[in-house]
Amino acid sequence: MSELAERFETHDPGEKQVAEKIRCDACPVMCYIADGRTGACDRYGNVGGRIVRMDPLTILDHAAETGGAVVPFVAEGEAWNGELVNTGRRFVTAIGAGTTYPDYKPAPFIVSQEVEGVDLVTVVTEGIFSYCGVKVKIDTDRHIGPETATVRAEGEAIGHVTTGEYGSQMLSLGGVHHLTGGSKAEGRATCDAMLNLCNRKPVELTIDGGATVIVEAGKPPVIDGKIEHRMRVGCGSATIGMFATQWRGLVDEVVVVDDHITGVVSEHQAGKVLGWQDTGIKIIGRRSTPGRYFKVSEPGLGWGGTSISDPLSILGEWNVKKGARPGLSLLMVSTTGEQFAYYELDDDLKPVEKPFPERLQKSVGLIEENCEPALCTVLFIGGAGGSLRAGVTENPVNLTRSVQGLKTYVTVGGAPVYVWPGGGITLMVDVTRVPEGAFGYVPTPALVAPIEFTLRRDDYVRLGGYEAEIRSVEDILAKGGEYLNPRRGTGAPVSNPWPPLAQLRRAANGAG
Repeated sequence: MSELAERFETHDPGEKQVAEKIRCDACPVMCYIADGRTGACDRYGNVGGRIVRMDPLTILDHAAETGGAVVPFVAEGEAWNGELVNTGRRFVTAIGAGTTYPDYKPAPFIVSQEVEGVDLVTVVTEGIFSYCGVKVKIDTDRHIGPETATVRAEGEAIGHVTTGEYGSQMLSLGGVHHLTGGSKAEGRATCDAMLNLCNRKPVELTIDGGATVIVEAGKPPVIDGKIEHRMRVGCGSATIGMFATQWRGLVDEVVVVDDHITGVVSEHQAGKVLGWQDTGIKIIGRRSTPGRYFKVSEPGLGWGGTSISDPLSILGEWNVKKGARPGLSLLMVSTTGEQFAYYELDDDLKPVEKPFPERLQKSVGLIEENCEPALCTVLFIGGAGGSLRAGVTENPVNLTRSVQGLKTYVTVGGAPVYVWPGGGITLMVDVTRVPEGAFGYVPTPALVAPIEFTLRRDDYVRLGGYEAEIRSVEDILAKGGEYLNPRRGTGAPVSNPWPPLAQLRRAANGAG
């Protein structure tokens, strides 16, 4: 049982209150916490008879832009010491901020600061996301499982394989049905896996009818115990198009083996344009357009994402009437350049493997050079519901309209997000752009993610925001908030620009 599952298992939200315990109302679980202990989520604790958010409130310093700590922890009520620079480009994130639960109150921090003559307000809260999931992109041609196959963690179903993309396999994990619609074990395993993935920790996943995959954001995938090093340069046809000129005059025929589209240079339009001679080759597969073949093999862990270990198995009889002849040379290569072999036809027109010639080494190396490193990408996706929006304004639909109208800029831990078109506020964020350890959980189960809404102060007032709750950055640094936790400064990632003045100015001018 995982550490997270153990905390789920041992916590009893119905435990009777005793004198030395106090109730935490920061989430629906409503833990009773003894002095010196934390609740089931490890995020809130009882410190001297008061509920305290145990993690520090994180402030990003866009002057430092290093990602490393630049200011020590500052306890509740202490002055902010040790500032390196005062640039007016500090961003109070929602990491460590606390929640709006039980949803009748404003967000924990509503922060005002002037940047380049624009008065901005940032509304900061940690959102409890029951409706959330992760989308995982795994750079590989390897077959990890059939589309729609169930993905499991700790033996429990937590998602499924979805449609593959160019050079990558895709997983859709989590969602409200796995979190709350199945057994307790399923919900716990789903929450545990998503939390670890979002916090950039490795997670082992098994796929029904497929592979075992270790996924870690920003790291190469490990598939059935093998580390993937590179993703394919393209499909077989695209590889032919890119590198046909590299092979002209050096070899009579080239076949690029690929699970999706196997390419044959002599038949391909790229070869025809270059004046390639017919070779009489026959590919066992479904011919699409000239030089492009589908279904040469079942998908697998072999050449080009196929199940084959011998590339000659996709060849039929050579046709002497269409150019086949003894001595004809043949290069067979995969879409990553990891597998390659050289053959010549004997007197019976059978391909015989020969030592790989030096003249073709450069072209194979060029394929490898053009293959990008294989990585795992993890996107957190969540819907900002009533509790989040009510912490911004008493009329939540106004926030939705402001986000959709690009008047409000949404971030997760200071990282830019993609907001889906259409109704509601459904957002996606690359977890590698979010500060480490930014995601938490509650045992309902649900994930907790930092979320910030930034807009011009006049727009915030117009949408019915809590104007009386607006505080300056300096006041927050000095005094903290209701959850009494310390504050921490850290350098902002260079990849996360701040502030989004261009967008907000366009919105103010009606450009949208």
